[in-house]
Amino acid sequence: MRTVRALQRLRGVLVRPCPPPLFVRSWSVAQSQSFSSSSAEKPMPGNSMLRHLTSKIKATGPISVAEYMREVLTNPVMGYYVQNDMLGPDGDFITSPEISQIFGELLGIWCLSEWMGAGKPSRFQLVEFGPGRGSLANDILRVFSQLRGALGGAAVSVHLVEVSPKLSQVQAQFLTGDQSQVSASEDEPVYRQGTTTTGLPISWYRNLDDVPRGFSIYLAHEFFDALPIHKFQGTEKGWREVMVDIDPDEPGKLRLVIVPAPTLASTQLIQADEKRRHVEVCPEGGVIVQRLANRITEDGGAALIADYGHDGTKMDTFRGFKGHKLHDVLASPGSADLTADVDYSYLRRMAGATVACMGPVSQKDFLKNMGIDTRLQVLLRNCADPSTRAQLIQGYDMLTNPLKMGERFQFFTMLNHSRLTRPEPEQSKGGKKMAPVPKKGPAPLPVAGFSELGLS
Repeated sequence: MRTVRALQRLRGVLVRPCPPPLFVRSWSVAQSQSFSSSSAEKPMPGNSMLRHLTSKIKATGPISVAEYMREVLTNPVMGYYVQNDMLGPDGDFITSPEISQIFGELLGIWCLSEWMGAGKPSRFQLVEFGPGRGSLANDILRVFSQLRGALGGAAVSVHLVEVSPKLSQVQAQFLTGDQSQVSASEDEPVYRQGTTTTGLPISWYRNLDDVPRGFSIYLAHEFFDALPIHKFQGTEKGWREVMVDIDPDEPGKLRLVIVPAPTLASTQLIQADEKRRHVEVCPEGGVIVQRLANRITEDGGAALIADYGHDGTKMDTFRGFKGHKLHDVLASPGSADLTADVDYSYLRRMAGATVACMGPVSQKDFLKNMGIDTRLQVLLRNCADPSTRAQLIQGYDMLTNPLKMGERFQFFTMLNHSRLTRPEPEQSKGGKKMAPVPKKGPAPLPVAGFSELGLS
C-alpha cells in the first residue's frame, strides 16, 4: 500500500511532453543471419573502425563476437558510445524514459519502496548504469523531491556509471545545469562531480568498482543488452564459437564464421544440459551481477534490471540499430548500436544463492503492478490540452502494449534475503522472558512491481 500512497501524493503535473512516435529497438525481432555470409551493406569510405578491426584480424585471426562488440561500442577513440549521442529523435533508438515521464516516476517510487522495505537506512545511494541522457534519473529525482518528507533525514546521493565522455556531459547539463566539475586527472575514479538541480550530490564513474560501498539501489535500464556476448553454435562435433572474420572474396567486408576447433569460451561458458542449438552468453554481465550480489549481501540494497530479454529460451538475438531501423551488425562498424537480448536465466545463475532473485516479469505487468493506470488518470485529469492528452495515452500504449514494449521488455530484481523475511520478534517484554517464537515466513508487504498491488 505504501506504493499506492506515494502515487496519490505525487502532484498531477505533466513535466515534459511525450516524443513523436519513433522506432523503438525492442519492437522488432532481428532478421536471422547466416554465419557464413558477409555484411550486405558497402562499408563507409575511410571507416577507421573497419580498418582497425581488419588489421586486428589479419594479425591474430578471427575475433569473438564479444571482442567485436567491445571494440565497436567502447573503443576509447572510435567507439560508438564514446563518439555518439545515440538517443532520441536524432539518434539511433529511443528508450522508455524518453517515451513517458510516468516510467521514471514509477521507478522512483520503486526505489523509495525498497529503501523503506530495508528499514529506511540513514544513507541512500542511487546508482544507475548507462544513464543515457539522464531522463530516468531526472524523473526519479523529481519523485524524491516531491516525496522528500518520506525520505526523512536520509543522506541521499546519486552515482552514475557512464563510459561515454560525451553522454556524461549531456547528463551533467540536464541533471545539474552548470553545477558540475570535471576531475583534474583522467585517472581519478570519480571523473565528474556536482550537485543536482534538486540539491543532491552527484558523481560519475567509469565502472562499478569505483562506486562507494554502502546501502544502494542499483538501476540498469537498457544496460546489459549492450554488453559483449559470445555466440555459440551446436554442431555434430560439439559446441563451436561463432566469430568475426574478413570475407576472403571481399577483403573490405566482414563475415560471421563458425570456427572448426573448440575455444576456451566454448568449453567454459555452455551449460552441460543446454538444449538450444544456438546460444549467446554475456560473461561481462555475469561478472557485474556477481559484484552487485556481493554488494547487496554485504551492504544491503537492491538491484533492478530492465531490458528486453528472455528466460533462457531465445537463440540468435544479436542485432544492430541505426537511424531507428534494423542495421546489419557487420556493416560500417562504429556507426550503429549493437545489442542482444538479456538472458535472465544466466544472470540468475551468476547471482547465486547469496541474494533473492525475482522475475523476470513483463514490463506491462511490472508497470501495471506499480500503478501506471492510476498515474495516467491523475495526469489526464490535470491536463486540458487535447494534444498533450493524446501523447500521454500514446506513451502509455507504447510502454504497455504487448505488441510494442509491453512483453518484449522484462524486469528482474536482486534483493538482500533480509528484505523477504519479517524482523525477529522481541523475545522479552517488560523484563519478562517470552517463549521462543518460530521464524516467520515471507514478509507481508510485497516487492513492488513483482506482484499485484491492492488498490482498495
